Amino acid sequence: MIVLRHCQSEFNLHFTRTKCDPGIVDPVLTPLGEEQAAQAAAALAGQRIDRILVSPYTRALQTAAPIARERGVAPVVTPLIGERCAFVCDIGTPASQLARRWPDIDFSHLEEVWWPQATEQEEHVVARAEQFRREAVALPQLAMTLVVSHWGFLLALSGSSLQNGAFLRIDAQQRPPSPLVWRH
Repeated sequence: MIVLRHCQSEFNLHFTRTKCDPGIVDPVLTPLGEEQAAQAAAALAGQRIDRILVSPYTRALQTAAPIARERGVAPVVTPLIGERCAFVCDIGTPASQLARRWPDIDFSHLEEVWWPQATEQEEHVVARAEQFRREAVALPQLAMTLVVSHWGFLLALSGSSLQNGAFLRIDAQQRPPSPLVWRH
C-alpha cells in the first residue's frame, strides 16, 4: 500500500516556526498545502490506486481530494488512521458538519464526536497502527490502496517520519523497527 502524509496545514505552518501549539481546531491546508496536494496527485499519477482510505480530519480530506477526483474514487473515511491526539489541531470537526462540507463522502459510520477526547499515549497509537495493519492485510488489492493520514499514525505504521505531502509504499505485513522516535 501507499501511505501519504497530509499536506501542510495551518497548524504545521505555525508550529514549524514557533514549536508552540497555535490552538487551531481541525486546521485546513495552507495555499502551499493545496499546492502540495496537487503535486502529490501528479506524482501518484503513474500508480494504480483503486481505494483511498482517509482520516476524517479536514487536512487529510483536502489532501485526498485531488487524487480521488482524478481517479474517480470516493475516499473511505477511517478514523482508526487519525492523528495521535496531542494538540488542539487533533480536535476534529463533528461528523454532521463534515458530511455537509463533503457531500460525496460517506460519514454515516462516524460518531458525531469521533476524535479522541484526551491526549493519546504513543503506545495507543502503536496499538491502533497494529489494529489497522491486521485489518489492512485482509483487504483485497491492498497494493492498490492509498492511505492518507498523519505524522504520528504513519510513524507508528511505517517507522518513517514523513514530511507534509510525502508518500511511500510500504508492506502492511511488516512492522517498523522499534523504538520509534516520537519527535517532529
